[in-house]
Amino acid sequence: MLLNVSYNKPEIFAKIDKEVGKPFGFFERFKNGGTGSPKLFVNSSSPEIDELFSLDSYINSCNIELRPNGIIVRFRSILETFALPIPYYKLTLYKGKADEYSIYRDHHFVKVRADKPGIIKFFNRIQEAKAEYSERFEAPF
Repeated sequence: MLLNVSYNKPEIFAKIDKEVGKPFGFFERFKNGGTGSPKLFVNSSSPEIDELFSLDSYINSCNIELRPNGIIVRFRSILETFALPIPYYKLTLYKGKADEYSIYRDHHFVKVRADKPGIIKFFNRIQEAKAEYSERFEAPF
């Protein structure tokens, strides 16, 4: 579900909140050391996202926001801002080459460069949050 979030439309923000939860409060963000990633440079992406990136000549970059039930991958194309909300149960992370992470949701994906220690640390936080989410909602057998 790729969404244009450039304009203040409550129904779009309600969809995002339903998918990944409301943003963390001030004290939770402070306690966790922030909820946003550093600037991430995109190496490749799925065709739909790649088509948006090809509309301008800027360097392809994105950022990630942690939410209680998932993450939001945000990027800009031309003068528009797009969001890809990914609930933890649909999130798939791969560590590819030595300095690349792949983020998947269904048929959408973004492969980003992870060449700085801060970026690697942030992806470790995502993996920990996903594991914690899985423990909370583990199916009883």
